[in-house]
Amino acid sequence: MSYPQLSTPIVLILFKRPETTQKVFEAIRQARPQTLFVIADGPRRDRPDEYEQCLAARAVVDHVDWDVEIFKNYSDTNLGLKKRISSGLSWVFERVDRAIILEDDCVPDSSFFQFCEVILEQYSDHENIFSVTGHNHLGEWKSDIHSYFFSNYFDCWGWATWRRVWQKYDPAMLAWGQPTAREQVRQAIADDEQFLNRATVLESTYAGKIDSWAYPFFFMSLLHAGLHITPSVNLIQNTGFGENASNTINANDLRGQVIHHTLTFPLTPPDSVMADREHDYNRYKKVWRKPLKRRIINTLKKLTTLTCFRPSKKTQTDSLL
Repeated sequence: MSYPQLSTPIVLILFKRPETTQKVFEAIRQARPQTLFVIADGPRRDRPDEYEQCLAARAVVDHVDWDVEIFKNYSDTNLGLKKRISSGLSWVFERVDRAIILEDDCVPDSSFFQFCEVILEQYSDHENIFSVTGHNHLGEWKSDIHSYFFSNYFDCWGWATWRRVWQKYDPAMLAWGQPTAREQVRQAIADDEQFLNRATVLESTYAGKIDSWAYPFFFMSLLHAGLHITPSVNLIQNTGFGENASNTINANDLRGQVIHHTLTFPLTPPDSVMADREHDYNRYKKVWRKPLKRRIINTLKKLTTLTCFRPSKKTQTDSLL
């Protein structure tokens, strides 16, 4: 499927995987963006083999066969996942007001680019819309009703956003230390079970135990009651599961086996601009919810350590499991 050359800039984030980078770059080549930003981290000092791997991954983007303006932000040293992506995207949004963002293992369907471009334009002035993603963890959701829906959950496996949103981003998550901010997050999620699950991850990120740029973005969007537009069918194949990955090291992870589809146009919007709570709960169950025994143990730990997060009187005990 071919589309007119993209006017929306594309950002490619890479590190040391030339094989997966090549697949993503080929999809970008088919989209023929007018502007391409490339962000690359440097090799780690204790991994001598990474120097050549980083060079090989960067060499992939040197082979272009269309008219494109390329901007490169390469680090000579290893900044780490959080700092490299955070600083790189800040560099991008100093130059453009919107962008489509792909990491080196997120291979998009060809319709992903047009989907993002249409949504970015349509919702550019909607202050409560924080991003559009190409990944649907459920594979398909109400695709017979509409082309996309709104979610409280952010997903970075192929996404797009605006400068107006990125300007709110705080990688240090300083607001998380305020009880009022945590309560705002609870109200945005509107479910104690999901909140306690996500609050543990956000607390670990705030404490520096998780090296993630995405969780601070997720927190920021919840803090401002921001919504994320998700396609009714999955448009991204994540090829990065395996031992060479930074986080997704399980090659058999079911998240890497979600079938990707092609979206049809023109798009059919949902009836209202509000989070699809049913989707969010089903996504939570599939991606984050643990087996019953583990959930009981984890819930007891969370209720002990997160004492300020008391469920409302109407919440039943087994709703936390």
